[in-house]
This record gives sequence, structure tokens and C-alpha cells, in this order.
Amino acid sequence: MAYAFSKFGAEGWSCPKCQQPLQPVEVNVKYMGSSFFVELPGCPTCGTILVDEELAVGRMLEVEKLLEDK
Repeated sequence: MAYAFSKFGAEGWSCPKCQQPLQPVEVNVKYMGSSFFVELPGCPTCGTILVDEELAVGRMLEVEKLLEDK
């Protein structure tokens, strides 16, 4: 089961390499020995994943701090 990690949607975004519209993709994120599945916008052809700024510097920073405190 993947968690929707961001309110950011893939609508209107396309892969710069393949020109395919991005779709929700289940991604296995690993950090400091922990692994969890999240749903992020990704290219169905090449697998490129879009990580928006809010997720990269906001939510992921929160998760990073929680994991480092363990």
C-alpha cells in the first residue's frame, strides 16, 4: 500500500524526455535503512519521477528528522 505523500498532482505535467503525461506511480523510497512506499507522479514509459519542491524541502525534511531521531 502506497501513501500519497504530496497534494501535488500530475495533471498538466509531462515527461521532458518521453513527452508522456505523468501518472501516479508507486515508488519505494529508502533512507537511512528504512524503506517505505509512496505514490508520486511519474512517467509510465521511462520511469522518471517528479518530486515537487514542497515534498523535497517540506515533507521529506520532516521524515528525515523523524528517522534521524530514532
